[in-house]
Amino acid sequence: MGSDGPMEFGINIAPAADSWKIVQRAEELGFDHAWFIDSPLINADLFVSMAAAAMKTERIRLGTGVLIPSNRLAPVAASALASLNALAPGRVDFGVGTGFTGRRTLGVGPMKLQAVFDYVEQVCTLLSGGIADVEVEGALRPTGFTNPELGLVNLADPIPVHVSAFGPRGRRMIAAHGYGWTNSVASLAGAEAAMADMKRAWSEAGRDPADLHANASSGGAVLDTAGDWDAEYVKAQAGPSAAILLHNLAEEREFGSISASPPPELAERLASYMDVYRRYEPARTRYLANHRHHLMAVRPEEAHLITGDFIRAATLSGTREELRDSIRALAAMGYRRFSVHIRAVLPEMVESWAEVIAAV
Repeated sequence: MGSDGPMEFGINIAPAADSWKIVQRAEELGFDHAWFIDSPLINADLFVSMAAAAMKTERIRLGTGVLIPSNRLAPVAASALASLNALAPGRVDFGVGTGFTGRRTLGVGPMKLQAVFDYVEQVCTLLSGGIADVEVEGALRPTGFTNPELGLVNLADPIPVHVSAFGPRGRRMIAAHGYGWTNSVASLAGAEAAMADMKRAWSEAGRDPADLHANASSGGAVLDTAGDWDAEYVKAQAGPSAAILLHNLAEEREFGSISASPPPELAERLASYMDVYRRYEPARTRYLANHRHHLMAVRPEEAHLITGDFIRAATLSGTREELRDSIRALAAMGYRRFSVHIRAVLPEMVESWAEVIAAV
């Protein structure tokens, strides 16, 4: 689908083993994509969850959203994707990124961009039936599928690539390869600036604007009424997405950041969160406590910081009418996919967001 196609809608899931139930309902409600987050030890394994969803659905596309290369050797990832492609032929997407919780909960920062793109090339070579040189135990080893003709996996149907990138260099590397692009969106202004830069990169690479596949990935809540910003249901639905900003910045000095510099007005809130962070024990594994309940729930010790005004600034939330206007604005910018985080512990969120997208 190029930039002239209709808007598509997806859900993002920090998966449980039985998240197929949410995906099945999303398919019934008209969603086009389901993206599964790769955060081992926080969530269920994404490929287990995706396989169950593949067997319980018929139309909706299933994507790794996003897979972290350091979590799996390229041949292992290629085998998993090809296996999914046999269960859901032509419905599988390969989303990949440098890593946030999938690496911080191992005590390391994000991968280097070049390593991510090298990995994608290896996986794609394997999925095309070719031989890829993969580093194993310190040396490059040529490897490939040995017997795809037996029908154990599916290498025939294409598996599109989508790369999550928030900075100019990553966007230019995406454009150079012609991959799909996933952008994390919390504000329309930020989404517009990133899209403008992505279009420049796409043009510089000599690519047709109609071939730009851009997904705006967001977290947020659907407000019943305009004044509900501090309501408990809003905090439950959107709070986990807002909290990520604090979780990221608390470890920025140690692991690097996944986002641009925070606005000055966040300094006081971050300082308060650092008081929470420093109390986590043992100190050598504070990053485990920092990412507990990631994208699922606000932790009791941080709840006082996840206020309505913070949610309003850090997530794409609003009334149904406001959210429809926001999605239309994203479409006008050039985004042709919009996906939203659905909490595994709040599956009813998919119903609320279905009401939003039905009128877009």
